[in-house]
Amino acid sequence: MSPAVKAVAASAWRQLPFFLWLIALWMLLWGQFTVLAAVTGLVVALVVTRIFRLPPVELSGRVNLWYGAVFIVLFCLAVVRGSLLVAWQTLNPTRYPGTAVIAVPMRTDDDLIMAHVGVTASLIPGSLIIDADRDRRILYLHVIGVSSDEDVESQRRAVQGWEARIVRAVGSRAQLEAIRAQGASAQRGGGARW
Repeated sequence: MSPAVKAVAASAWRQLPFFLWLIALWMLLWGQFTVLAAVTGLVVALVVTRIFRLPPVELSGRVNLWYGAVFIVLFCLAVVRGSLLVAWQTLNPTRYPGTAVIAVPMRTDDDLIMAHVGVTASLIPGSLIIDADRDRRILYLHVIGVSSDEDVESQRRAVQGWEARIVRAVGSRAQLEAIRAQGASAQRGGGARW
């Protein structure tokens, strides 16, 4: 096999999860899990990936199923907790839920991890990503239910905790070591460990 063919095959293999995700997303959008929906999803995925030439995203190649399951369970609990908290804050006539825009520095230098953290934080009721500074690795969130600097720091630590969980589940070994080292230094410095 020639080097050019090997390079194309390797590129196609790396992009396969995203390609399959586009097909699944198409089927979810139509609410049909049929052969016709899969075939039209395949056509749409081909058109989208050929017209909108995005740079290839490199996956870490590492998936930890245990931490992935932990992430999913904790995420579902956070969504329920956030929903109840936001409902209480809006129905409570005695106290106005404070709001703030906070900057959360990411501890990893990876666009995919940053995107996952942003989506996760936005899906949990009570916070919404309003901007992402890719160069400085900072997510800006609008959050409700903050009334003090401690609440702001708690929100910041919560988002960084989601970053750590995502890195544990799908991050590279280097990212995992960086998160562990920063967590250990924060613990020695008296900060909370994610």
